[in-house]
Amino acid sequence: MERNVPVSQRESYNPTPFSGFLWWLATAEKEILVDSVVDRNRYRIIGMTVLATWAFATFTWTYFFSTFVDSLAIAIALGLFMGFIILTIDRALIKGITKFNKRKLAPLLFRGLLALTIGTFMAQPAVLYMFDKEIKLQTSLDNEKKKMLKQAELVTLYKTPKEALTKEQTILKTELSAKADLVNTARNNFLAETDGSGGSGKVGIKDIAIAKRNEYQKLDAEYQNLLRSTQPKLDSNDAALGNIDDKIKAEEANFLLYLNNGFLTRVEALSNLLKNNPALQFRYYLIVFILMLIELMPVIAKTILPSGSYDEKVMLREEMEIDIAHSNMRKEQQLKEIYNQLAFENDSDAIAAFFSLTREDRRDKINGFSKKWKDDNHQTFDGFWEKMKKEILTKQEN
Repeated sequence: MERNVPVSQRESYNPTPFSGFLWWLATAEKEILVDSVVDRNRYRIIGMTVLATWAFATFTWTYFFSTFVDSLAIAIALGLFMGFIILTIDRALIKGITKFNKRKLAPLLFRGLLALTIGTFMAQPAVLYMFDKEIKLQTSLDNEKKKMLKQAELVTLYKTPKEALTKEQTILKTELSAKADLVNTARNNFLAETDGSGGSGKVGIKDIAIAKRNEYQKLDAEYQNLLRSTQPKLDSNDAALGNIDDKIKAEEANFLLYLNNGFLTRVEALSNLLKNNPALQFRYYLIVFILMLIELMPVIAKTILPSGSYDEKVMLREEMEIDIAHSNMRKEQQLKEIYNQLAFENDSDAIAAFFSLTREDRRDKINGFSKKWKDDNHQTFDGFWEKMKKEILTKQEN
């Protein structure tokens, strides 16, 4: 025999822990949703979209942090933290979308722009991961271009002082060379005169040879003096040119330390890679659009899925709680007013009884003060009155 169970005692639906977790992701109230049969699956679907977006955000942020953080554990921890923030934002967005504001353009537009912004940024690390090999190659080429550009900038920067030093070196060396040529010519003329191969044709040192020797010695002395005065300038200019070259090499070496393959460098490489590759551009924008849809999935799912009894129950439950809260506050106010009224009445009776009971005693005390003042001939009436006010009369409450 089957047992007849009253309608009011039927067993209620108990969701699985995973279903309850999906409902939590979808920001659904479990206590209300268990009685909405059709909406249960809808909110499972919304919860799955939030779960997928959460996982995607965690992965992309982890990869983003791994591009400039050396420790993988720190990158994973930061990725989980940022993924949790994205989860919180997504839950806030879909919580604000209900049956009663789906047709309101302003809130929906704001949520769409927020999700679009987050999705655009989140798509970047994912695209960089997908085109990792191509981007590494482009990064290497970009770094070489940057290095050549830096070299050209350094050459331009030190061009003026180097040209000035080089020009001065050329002038000094030209002057020395011209003087040396004169000395060599005079020497050759002197030697030619002594061996008879030139000039007068007489062998030996004669008057003409002596004159040519004196001319040679004079020019040689002038050359040596010029060399002694010019050589320090030549050495100084050579040292200055060497210092400039050393500075250029040092700055080039320092610049190489800043060349890297970080996140922004990869983004720049991706941009350069897309400029001259139409096929890659199409696939890039297609991938970005798909990845952005992943972030927009919770908002899209909550917007396009039809609303059932759950939203109605939530609205009615919220209105009921608001009415109950107002009713409770009114009752609390009434109780406080009754308490204050009864307290006022009882306190009035107590004060009246107090003054009634102390009336005769106060008169007796006044008589006592009066007799004492009568017997004391030195106390004035004003002094007696001041003492009466202090001892007998009451003070108004502030």
